[in-house]
Amino acid sequence: MSFTILASLGVLGALALLFGAGLGYAGIKFKVLEDERVGAVRELLPSANCGGCGFAGCDGMASAIVNDGLSPLKCPALKAENVQLIAGIMGSSAEAPERRVAFVKCRGTTEVCKYNYKYEGLADCAAAGALAAGGAKSCAYGCLGLGSCAAACKFGAITMKDGLSVVHREKCTACGMCAAACPRGIIEILPYSAEARVFCSSRDNGKTSRANCSLSCVGCKLCEKACEYGAVRVENFLASTDYAKCVNCGKCAEACKSKVIG
Repeated sequence: MSFTILASLGVLGALALLFGAGLGYAGIKFKVLEDERVGAVRELLPSANCGGCGFAGCDGMASAIVNDGLSPLKCPALKAENVQLIAGIMGSSAEAPERRVAFVKCRGTTEVCKYNYKYEGLADCAAAGALAAGGAKSCAYGCLGLGSCAAACKFGAITMKDGLSVVHREKCTACGMCAAACPRGIIEILPYSAEARVFCSSRDNGKTSRANCSLSCVGCKLCEKACEYGAVRVENFLASTDYAKCVNCGKCAEACKSKVIG
């Protein structure tokens, strides 16, 4: 090998070492140190990456809590004790919110709800709801029963039974993914303590509603009249509860002849 080639290789090697050293120095000099609190906060987040907080995952929320002052209460799945721990890390205080839980506004199982036809297509509520009559069930407002909400839940808090979504309240973190997945919009996130829940979403008149499902609100207003606190109202043949006014006295449930409140 000629002297010229060896010299060239030597120069290239020296330049490589020089550039490598320069890059290494620059990396150290300009390194952006991550606040160690980000890691500590991240350890306390639920690791569900459910998106309920508005971020793509828990990493993004941990960074926002530390760097942008985001409240840990933005995480719907965060345990109450961890809210306090994160607040301690951040040198602030935060009251743990009242626990919330998903609620399916329907009791239309296969036993009580009539069907227009037998559905044998894709197990997806949106797909089924786009078909004739808005789905196989006669009620155009109730649970389609194909489990899109259960598939969306990352906590195993929803299962299907007799054509109806069932929420396992102790597993539910109120992340809202099930509500977002429901094309009928019949899943709400309510206070865990709420008792005057209306298990119906039908806005048909009483005769039509009852013809479609034997466990449906008929808009009789007996519940509204029974409530002393103005917490229950009936509009468009459907009762609803204002939980800010409700004291869980149970009188609306007692007055309901259809047995859809409770």
